[in-house]
Amino acid sequence: MAEVERHGTDPNATNPTSAVLTDREPNRWAVLALLGVAQLMVVLDATIVTIAIPSAQTALHFSTESRQWIVTAYALAFGSLLLLGGKLGDLFGRKWTLIAGLVGFSIASAIGGLAQSFGVLVAARTLQGAFGALLAPSALGLLTVTFEGSSDRPKAFGIFGAIAGGGASLGLIIGGALTQVLSWRWCLYVNLVIAVPTTIVALRLLVNHRVPERDPIDIPGVLTSALGLFALVYGFSNAETHSWGATTTVVALVASPVLLTAFVLIERRAKYPLLPLHIIWDRGRGGAYTAIALAGAGVFAVFLFLTYFLQQQLGLSPVTTGLAFMPLTGVLVVTSTTVQTRVIQHTGVKPLVLAGTTFGAIAMFLFTRLTPGASYAANVLPSLLILGVGMGCIFAPAFSTATLGVQGSEAGVASAMVNTSQQVGGSVGTSLLSTIFASAVASYAASHLHTTGMASTAAVHGYTTAFSWAVGIFVLGFLLAAMILPGRVKPRVPTMRAALARHAVGNCHHFEAADGTPYEPDATGAGAR
Repeated sequence: MAEVERHGTDPNATNPTSAVLTDREPNRWAVLALLGVAQLMVVLDATIVTIAIPSAQTALHFSTESRQWIVTAYALAFGSLLLLGGKLGDLFGRKWTLIAGLVGFSIASAIGGLAQSFGVLVAARTLQGAFGALLAPSALGLLTVTFEGSSDRPKAFGIFGAIAGGGASLGLIIGGALTQVLSWRWCLYVNLVIAVPTTIVALRLLVNHRVPERDPIDIPGVLTSALGLFALVYGFSNAETHSWGATTTVVALVASPVLLTAFVLIERRAKYPLLPLHIIWDRGRGGAYTAIALAGAGVFAVFLFLTYFLQQQLGLSPVTTGLAFMPLTGVLVVTSTTVQTRVIQHTGVKPLVLAGTTFGAIAMFLFTRLTPGASYAANVLPSLLILGVGMGCIFAPAFSTATLGVQGSEAGVASAMVNTSQQVGGSVGTSLLSTIFASAVASYAASHLHTTGMASTAAVHGYTTAFSWAVGIFVLGFLLAAMILPGRVKPRVPTMRAALARHAVGNCHHFEAADGTPYEPDATGAGAR
């Protein structure tokens, strides 16, 4: 992508406005396509490997108690290193961190696909998480600066939000097909098919932009944030496989808030903070991060427990199970793009997020009505459609709001907070609900020892209990969004003149309303004249 496409004007051009119109518009969508593919690879990996775990367990002969580490190892590395990955993109340029993430992710995937032991597979998943932490914030950061000041920004974030929200269910389909037709190893090899051409295109299309003078990396902030997030995810994951009273669980869950509190105190005093606190103290961005975290915690329960229900209770194959999630994906994509392009300018972000959490709670409540004799069409499909609408109302507006109004030099770390919220929320939610599920199954089995079909009924009881807690997660999301997000606003769309003015003042946030009056936007996209 030419320099003019990033900043909006060409210093050698005689007519800067003409340069914007002729050079920036065509390639911006190519950049969106590139970043969408990169984001899709990260999102796919969250679920595509889940389908492959049973086959991998048979091939590598590891225990059922150990298999959760294939998921947890990725989550630990990804969640704890995201802030550092975002900061590296801000300092060294997001083109090269994106490419490094793509190359490293593909190499780690190849190692995992070739693994002949459980230890090698877990190590490969850890490397995937580490390079994913470099890749994901780079993609969202590049999207933020590419569409900065553009009237196409809502549409771009609608598409990107649809990919981020719907890619997980697509991973179930691809993972099921690859496992059933080829081998579980292809659920890892497929990342090479995506990453190699994406890397070649990125080398030709993107231009690297980094700060002229690099600030030193905030090492105390890196250590406390990484260790605090690691302890949080590890603590909940360990509770799932051991117990809430296990020594390692207690130590991790006590250490996490201590470390994260220390991180905040360090960032308040740091000259060059890893995470400038004004990014999260803003009500719009803080509310968006909260909504993303809680939506991730709730919706990942659907992919986990509903996958088991469809295969074990309804007897669906892996491929058919993946296809069963397609209605959710379709509705989510349509809803995301619609609310970002046609609705948000009339309602603002807050009503959409509140509507999304409401739909999420309704869908989870309907899932609590599942029984061993339930059918897909009557008992599963309606809830998936409702959930698709809800997630479409949350993810795209929240992704857009979470990075709105930040300086270009901070876009990477703001983007990292989006991915951190989603990943940590999903990991904690999955571990918490899995623990609740296991407890509910054990309790039901103990009280129905001689009941016919007890195993199947106990499993469904566990699922519905977990879904009941997921209702509470979405209700909590509704309450927090109502308290934190700013009130109803109508975002103004920046004009071409505003984009040129923005280029002229560098990182200053200069916007004009449609009538030419300057204003400063808040994180919702609105601003007082």
